[in-house]
Amino acid sequence: MRSKNSSGAIALTAAILMTIVGAQAQDANKYPDWSGQWRRAEGGPNRYDPSKPPGRAQEIPLTAEYQAIYEAGLKDQAAGGQGNNLTYRCIPGGLPRAMTAQQGIEFIITPKTTYVWFNNGGGRRIYTDGRAWPENEEPAFNGYSIGKWLDTDGDGRYETLEVETRNFKGPRTFDGNGHPLHADNETVIHERIYLDKANPDRIYNDITTIDHALTGPYAVNKTYRREQTPRWVEASCTENNQHVVIGKENYYVSADGLLMPARKDQAPPDLRYFNQVRNSPQ
Repeated sequence: MRSKNSSGAIALTAAILMTIVGAQAQDANKYPDWSGQWRRAEGGPNRYDPSKPPGRAQEIPLTAEYQAIYEAGLKDQAAGGQGNNLTYRCIPGGLPRAMTAQQGIEFIITPKTTYVWFNNGGGRRIYTDGRAWPENEEPAFNGYSIGKWLDTDGDGRYETLEVETRNFKGPRTFDGNGHPLHADNETVIHERIYLDKANPDRIYNDITTIDHALTGPYAVNKTYRREQTPRWVEASCTENNQHVVIGKENYYVSADGLLMPARKDQAPPDLRYFNQVRNSPQ
């Protein structure tokens, strides 16, 4: 037979567990429902600022130095190269480009961390536990993000996430067109992410980028729509990637498995470490 003390301890433990579970459920109810897959809401070609056409019409406020780098990248692309857009090497696009949501993103909300996962691989953590900025943190293409949940209308539920991100590495561009961010990687990005109160299938993201390649803070608004029938497709950039980078030059692997030039009149790579076949004299 169990003692009264044993029964009392079991009852106390059960009561504590019920209290914890109830508190966790109540805490979870404070957060918005951002579940599912989200994609950019606008139609047309992929671009960083959805309110403007792609290319030069984006009118990203670059300094004269970085405008010249951008123009040189366009010239290289016109000649068959990749310009400033280095994602062909399977380098992540990084922030703020990744938040364009071209291939789908997913928000996973917990009280201490909000995760943003990208369908084309990788993700980011937005820490909401009140921590300070770390020292000597390893830089990352998506940086290091600290956020804060807000209840702006006082209804007891959070609906807005404010985020600051820093501690980047590069190279990074705003888009595939090659608008560059500064090589010093001292970028600071502010985001205000919030659900449309009239439409639960719309999320807005006000993004402001502060970067030494820009003449001043650069703000855009992105809109994401929730997919009603989402499809998550595994995407590995290295699988069937036909680009080969040797030194500073990009080449292609042809359909028959041979190295070929990526642009007109491109010189072959240096083959000094290979036994080269020479034509015998006739």
